[in-house]
Amino acid sequence: MALRNIVIFGDPILRKVCRSVVIFDDHLAVLLDDMAETMHSADGCGLAAPQVGLLKRVCIVDVSDEDGVIEMINPIIIEKKGHQEEGEGCLSIPGEYGTTKRPMVVTVRANNRKGETFTISGSGLKARAFCHEIDHLDGILYTDRLTKKNK
Repeated sequence: MALRNIVIFGDPILRKVCRSVVIFDDHLAVLLDDMAETMHSADGCGLAAPQVGLLKRVCIVDVSDEDGVIEMINPIIIEKKGHQEEGEGCLSIPGEYGTTKRPMVVTVRANNRKGETFTISGSGLKARAFCHEIDHLDGILYTDRLTKKNK
C-alpha cells in the first residue's frame, strides 16, 4: 500500500465525470488499498478516485462503524429518504466547511473489488458520505450544495 497525493480544489479533474470501471483486477485492488491508506492518513471518512487523480467510478467510505471501509465501484444511489442539514468538509478543500442538505437515508448499488454487485444502506453521516463521494464521481463538490458556509 502507498499514500497517494490528494488533489486540491482548483484542479480541473475534480470537475470531470468519471468513467465506469470494466476491469476488476489487481490494479484496482491496489488502488482501493492505497485510497484507504490515504483516507485514513488524512483523517477522512471518504475518498473518491478523482481526488487521487484518476477518472474512475471508484470511491470508499469509512465512518468508523461496524462496516469498516466500504469500497464502491460504479456506485448508483437507488433510494433516498428524508433529509438532513449538517456540516460537511472535503479532503480536497482543506480547512473549509459548510452546511449541506442531504438525504437522511441512502441505499447504494455498487460493485465490490471482485466485480460482484451489492447494495448497502446508510443513515446520518454514512448517507452524507455516500452522497458526497458519489457526487465526486460526477464532478460535483459539496460546495455546490451549500446551504450555509462555515469556516
